[in-house]
Amino acid sequence: MRRRRMGALHVGEPRVSFQQQQVARNGRGAVVEEIHGLIRVYKDGHVERLPAIPDVPCTWGGTAPGAQGGVVARDVVINRATGVWARLYAPTTASVGAGGRLPVVVYFHGGGFCVCSAAWSCYHEFLAQLAARAGCAVMSVDYRLAPEHRLPAAFDDGLAAVRWLRHQAAASRAASDDLSWWWTRCSFDRVFLMGDSAGANIAFHVAARLGQGQLGALSPLAVKGAILVQPFFGGEARTASEKTMPQPPRSALSLPTSDCYWRLALPAGASRDHPWCNPLSRAAPRLETLPLPSLLVCVSETDILRDRNLELCSAMRKAGKSVEQAMYGGVGHAFQVLHNCHLSQQRTQEMLAHIKAFLSAR
Repeated sequence: MRRRRMGALHVGEPRVSFQQQQVARNGRGAVVEEIHGLIRVYKDGHVERLPAIPDVPCTWGGTAPGAQGGVVARDVVINRATGVWARLYAPTTASVGAGGRLPVVVYFHGGGFCVCSAAWSCYHEFLAQLAARAGCAVMSVDYRLAPEHRLPAAFDDGLAAVRWLRHQAAASRAASDDLSWWWTRCSFDRVFLMGDSAGANIAFHVAARLGQGQLGALSPLAVKGAILVQPFFGGEARTASEKTMPQPPRSALSLPTSDCYWRLALPAGASRDHPWCNPLSRAAPRLETLPLPSLLVCVSETDILRDRNLELCSAMRKAGKSVEQAMYGGVGHAFQVLHNCHLSQQRTQEMLAHIKAFLSAR
């Protein structure tokens, strides 16, 4: 199975050095976009992702406390044409739900649509914890990345993942099926879309597409909710937290980094008020018209996206949507996977408890 190696825990500013502007590298021309430690894009279109975070196999136990205790994980290809795959997780003992069946979380990782992988060690640890502590089965989707595959490719891959899940729910199998260890634990009538950062953006748009019937009838699946963790949205007008929130050196997201991701992810020439970036822009569909499930939005107090996340929650409530909101004090963007703050572990456990309650109530 194809693996991508890329990225870094400590993200710097987007930058193109004078030397890179002047000197061709490997005959590819100048570096035209760069997020230090994560990604370089050359003038000829070549994309280089830097191998600072290891990809780990599904059998890796991790280093965080309880990282994979009592959890089984396996990888599966879900679309051979695009190369999209997923990592499946389930607790070894199904203790939640009628008949021992568990709610299913379809998860989309972060990374500004441009970097990261479902095989990154930090996501593997977090999702193993999620499966164990929230009592759920997890399908972590490794979708295609920009700028090679600009939006809406990631949204299309999200729909493909749900299509694959629907097939798993509908197919009749023998007990010896290679995936029986997973699907026999799944309650397919309790499916939740979830993601962090760019992955939360994907979860939001996939939920809207499903509500609009873009996959047709979902039965026997039933999407009961969406969990948006520090959702990555933007806009031409800056919010107060984007303009004034100081970011420490180990921050996962600064304003210049955010802008660079959007330049690489959106269709060429699109502004940050494109509906895929700004769901509150004049060009976006009215929230009242979007058939969205119940939502849990997880916001970090020192994240530059804080105010934009809060504005979205407020707008969705005004539009009549069911929205729960959780604020995590003293931590910034992606704290639950990057552990870049002394409060990260404590706040991560709080987040897992909130997610478990949201799942259990539906």
